Amino acid sequence: MLYHLYEFNHAVISPMRTAVNANRFFLEQPWNPMRYTLPGKVTAAALEVFDRVTKHYEKPSFGISSVELPDGGRTDVTEELVHRLPFADLLHFRREKTDQSRRPNDPTVLLVAPLSGHYATLLRGTVEALLPDHEVYITDWRDAREVPLAAGRFDLEDYIDYVIDFIQHVGSEVHVIAVCQPGPAVVAATAIMASMDDPNTPTTVTLMGSPIDTRMSPTKPNELAMSKSLDWFKRNVIVNVPFPNPGVMRRVYPGFLQLTGFMTMNLERHMSAHQKLFSDLVNGDGDSAAAHRRFYDEYLAVMDLTAEYYLQTIDVVFQQHALPEGRMLHRGRKVDTSAIRNTALMTVEGELDDISGIGQTQAAHELFCNVPDHQHVDYIQPGAGHYGVFNGSRWRAEIAPRIRDFIRSNSA
Repeated sequence: MLYHLYEFNHAVISPMRTAVNANRFFLEQPWNPMRYTLPGKVTAAALEVFDRVTKHYEKPSFGISSVELPDGGRTDVTEELVHRLPFADLLHFRREKTDQSRRPNDPTVLLVAPLSGHYATLLRGTVEALLPDHEVYITDWRDAREVPLAAGRFDLEDYIDYVIDFIQHVGSEVHVIAVCQPGPAVVAATAIMASMDDPNTPTTVTLMGSPIDTRMSPTKPNELAMSKSLDWFKRNVIVNVPFPNPGVMRRVYPGFLQLTGFMTMNLERHMSAHQKLFSDLVNGDGDSAAAHRRFYDEYLAVMDLTAEYYLQTIDVVFQQHALPEGRMLHRGRKVDTSAIRNTALMTVEGELDDISGIGQTQAAHELFCNVPDHQHVDYIQPGAGHYGVFNGSRWRAEIAPRIRDFIRSNSA
C-alpha cells in the first residue's frame, strides 16, 4: 500500500509539474522582458525548485566519453556491456588504443558498486579517476522493480555468486575495489575463491568505507539496524512493486525509503542546498546551479532492492556480525577467510564518515590474517566524509593515487 501511495502522489502532482514547467519555459525565453526583472527571476527560480523537489529521477548515464592520460593526452572511452545477468550487468570502459607502447599492461580493476539504493553511476567520479591508469570494469546493479518475478530471487548469497562470476569473467590478475556496502560480499567471494584455489582469485582487494564490522564506531544507520528486530523490518519497510512496473508484485525495499533515510540524516544540509539553489538562480550564478543539478540528479535517483537481499544483509552483516566473528555461511558452507593467502589488502576510511565509522573497514585486516604484513595497507583520509572517500577533490588528489600505487606494487 505504501508504494501505491507513493506512485499515486507522483501521478497527482504530474499535471501540476507540467503546468509549472510550461510557465518556467515561458519565463526563461530571451524575448520575454519578465526574464530580466527581479519578480520574473524569483518566479522562475521558485518554479524550478518546485519541479526538482517533486520530480521522479531516472537512472543517470555514466557519460564518460574521453579521459586524460598521465602524459597529458586524451583518449576516447567507450562503455561496453560485456556480461549480463538477471540482476546486474558488467560494464567495461574501453579506452581507445592510442600508443600502447607507452602504456603497457595497465592493471585490470573490477569496481564493485554498492547495491544500497543508488545506481552504479554514483561512482562516475571514481571511474574517471581510475581510467587513466587502469582497465576499468564496473558492476551495474539492476533496479529490482525492473526485474520480472520470473527471474527468481536475489539474496546476499546470490550477490556473492555474482561477484565471483564477474571476477571470473574479467579473468586472472584482477584488482577488486569495493565501495561501501559490497565490502563483506567481496571479502566472502575472495575467501571462497581462495579456498577453491581458483586461479582468478583477486590479486588485490581494496575496501573503501565498508561495513566489515559495524560494532566498531557504530553510526546512526548501524544503531538503527541493531535497535529493530528483523521482523520489524519485514513488517515496516518491505512492500510489493505496483503495476505497471515489470517487477510487479516482487517484494522489495523501495529506494524512496532509503533516500528518505539518507536525507533525514542531514536534512538541514539538504534544505540549505535547495535554498542556495534558489538564491543562485535569482542571482544568475549558473555554475553553482549547474553543480547543484549534477549532484542531486545523481543523489535523488534511487533504485529498489529485493526484500530477501535487504533482509539477509541486515541480518548477516549488521545484526549477527557473522563475517568478523567467523560464522558467515555461503550455500551452507563456512566462509573461511584464513584461506586468503595471496591477495593483498588495502582499506580506506574517511575521518568524518557518518555511514561506516572508523575501524569498520580496518577490521578486514584481521580477516586477511594469512596475508604477509607488507601486503596490508590502511589509510584514513583526513576531512573526508563517506561520499568523499570515493568522489570529489580528496578522492582524486589523495586517495586515488595511493590506490594506484598499491595496485601497481602488487601487480605481477
